[in-house]
Amino acid sequence: MPPFFIFLFLLILLPFSSADLNPHHHHHQHSCTTTAQPPHCPPFNTTPPYPFSTTPGCGHPDFHLHCTPNTSYLIINNLSFSLLNYDPFSSYLLLSPLSLSSPHNTCPSLSSSIPPHPINLTNTPFKITDSSCSRLSILKPCPTLSLPNCELCPWHCSLIKHPLRLTPGCGPSSRPATEQGCQNDVIGFLDKFLKYGIQVEFELTHDEFFNKCNDCRLNRKGACGFNSSDPNKQFLCLHESILPPSLWVQHKKHIAEFTSAVVLMGLLCFVGVSLFALRNGRFGGNGGGGNSVGMLEDPMTVFLHNHRSASLLPPVFTYEELESSTNRFDPNRKIGDGGFGSVFLGKLFDGRTVAVKYLHRHGGKAVPTKSFCNEILILSSIEHPNLVRLHGYCSDPRGLLLVYDYIPNGTLADHLHGPNRKISGSLSWPTRVDIALQIAIAIEYLHFTVQPAVVHRDITATNIFVDQYMRVRVGDFGLSRLLVCPEKNLSGELPGSSSGCVWTGPQGTPGYLDPDYHKSFRLTEKSDVFSFGVVLLELITGLKAVDLRREKREVGLVDMVVARIQIGLLDQVVDPSLVAEGPAVVESVAAVAELAFRCVADDKDDRPDAREVVAELRRIWSSIRGVRVSNSSVVVVPAAAEG
Repeated sequence: MPPFFIFLFLLILLPFSSADLNPHHHHHQHSCTTTAQPPHCPPFNTTPPYPFSTTPGCGHPDFHLHCTPNTSYLIINNLSFSLLNYDPFSSYLLLSPLSLSSPHNTCPSLSSSIPPHPINLTNTPFKITDSSCSRLSILKPCPTLSLPNCELCPWHCSLIKHPLRLTPGCGPSSRPATEQGCQNDVIGFLDKFLKYGIQVEFELTHDEFFNKCNDCRLNRKGACGFNSSDPNKQFLCLHESILPPSLWVQHKKHIAEFTSAVVLMGLLCFVGVSLFALRNGRFGGNGGGGNSVGMLEDPMTVFLHNHRSASLLPPVFTYEELESSTNRFDPNRKIGDGGFGSVFLGKLFDGRTVAVKYLHRHGGKAVPTKSFCNEILILSSIEHPNLVRLHGYCSDPRGLLLVYDYIPNGTLADHLHGPNRKISGSLSWPTRVDIALQIAIAIEYLHFTVQPAVVHRDITATNIFVDQYMRVRVGDFGLSRLLVCPEKNLSGELPGSSSGCVWTGPQGTPGYLDPDYHKSFRLTEKSDVFSFGVVLLELITGLKAVDLRREKREVGLVDMVVARIQIGLLDQVVDPSLVAEGPAVVESVAAVAELAFRCVADDKDDRPDAREVVAELRRIWSSIRGVRVSNSSVVVVPAAAEG
C-alpha cells in the first residue's frame, strides 16, 4: 500500500484509538464549540448556531433551547415559546406560545395556544416586530359579539374587548376605525395568529452579552458562555484552558493524554507527507524537475495561508462543484454584474442557495487577484449580522470564484431606482431611516470593533443588500483595506489613531468617492463616512448618486443636494413619496439631510465619525418611533403605546 494511504489510514484510526484509552473521556470534556447536541432539534438540521445552545452554560442565556422530537422551545419571562423559524443571517425569530395543559382551558372556546397572561418581553433582548403588531392593532370585536361569563373568565373577556392586551409592547392601530372592520371570533383570530407565529427581533447592538461575545469570538478566538449557577448569568469567554470551575479538575486529568496524542499525530503527519512528497519528486529531486515546495499549491492559496491560519479561512470549493452549481455559469442565472466580476445564482450539493462571484481576469492583470485575496482575508476575520457572509472560495487556473449568501430581495439601489421600486412601491420613511441605521451600525463595527480597523472603500447603494425583512447586509469587500500603521507615521501619529495611516491611490465608485482622499491619497475611516453620506442623500431624494441625464453641475448628487441645502431649498429634491407621508416625516427628513450634509463635507475633519453617525440616527429613529405611517397620513402615537 502506498505510504500516503497508510498515513491517511493511521490518521483516521488515531482519534478512535486514543478515545478508547479512557472510556469516560467524552463525558468529561467540555467545550461550547464541540459539545454533542441532541440528534434533532427543530428547526435546525445541525447543531444550533450561536446564540442558541442546548448545553447549560453555553451560548446566550436568553437563547437556551429545550428540544423535543417535534419542536424546540425557549422560555422567555416564564412563558414557553416554540421556535418555528430562524433565519441564521438576520435577527428575527418566529415564535408560537406552547399549548397549555387542560387546567387553563376552563373558559368556553378559550384556545390552549393563548397564554394565561400578556406576552411581556420587557427586560429581554426580544421585541415584537411592527409587522406582527400591525396584524393585531387592527383587530376589534363586532358590536354583536356576545361575551362569556366575565367573572369566571376575566382574561378571556379582556382579550375580546382589547386584543392588544395580549402584547403590551404593540401600539394601537393608526388606521381609522371605519377601515378596520370587526371580528365575530376574536379568540379564534388570536388562536390562528399565535399558531402562525409572532415575529420577534432581538437587539444585537445594545445587549451587553452580545458585545462581549463579539470580542470573545473575533479577538480572543473563544466560545461564548455564561455561569449558569450565577443568578446574573455572568458572561464567560470559554477557551480550552478556561472552563467552568466545576469542569476544570476533570479537564486537567486529560492534558497529558491529549499532548501525547497531538505529538504522535504530528509525527505521523510529517512522515506521511514527506513520504508522499519524496515518492512524487516534490522536493526538487530528479523526478520533480526541480520544482520547489511552493509549486505544490496555487500561488494565491499559498499567499492566503501565509497571511491567515488555514483553520480561520473559509472552505475551499472545487471549480467543478461551483460550475455545476451554476449550470456551467448559465447566463440565465446571472444576478449581477460589476467591474470585478459577474454574480451567478448557485445551488450547492448540500442544498444551500448561494451567490457565486466569478472574477474577471482583465487580460491577466493582478487587479482581480488582489481583490480576490483581499476579500477572503477581510471577510474571514469579521462577523456581523449587517455584513454579507463568505461561505468559501475557489482559486483555479480556470477562474477565481467567491461564494456568498444569496439575498433574494435585491439591493438598496434596486428599491430606490430600479424595477423593485415600481413593483413594491417606494420605501416608507421609517424603513429608510431603519436601513440607514443598520448600514451605519455595520460601518461602526468595521471602524471601531474590528482590530485593525477596516475601511470598506466602496459603500454604495448597489453594495447594500436587503433581505425580505428589509434587514441590511453590506457586501463587496474587494476594495477594502485594513488601517495598519507603522510604529509612527510622518506626522508623528501613533498606531491605531482614528485618523488612519494608509496612503494609497484613490479607488471607489464615482459619485461616492471621498474628495479629500482623492486629493491627498490618504485613506481614513472618514472616506466611508463620505460614501455613507451619499447613500443618505439617495434615501432622502430617491435619486442616483450619478446621473448623466441631469445638468452638468448636478450630475453628482452631492453637488445637486448640497447646493439646495445651502440656500434652504431642500424641499425641491426630497422624494415626493416622502412629502406625501406628512409634515412630521418632512421634519425628520430635514434632520437626516443635516446629518448627510456633515458627512459629505469636503474636509474629512469636518465629518462625524461612524459612532457619532450611529448616535444621531438612533436619536432620529427614536423621534419617529411614535409615528405610524398609514396610506395617506401620519398619525402620532403616544410614546407609552410604543412599549
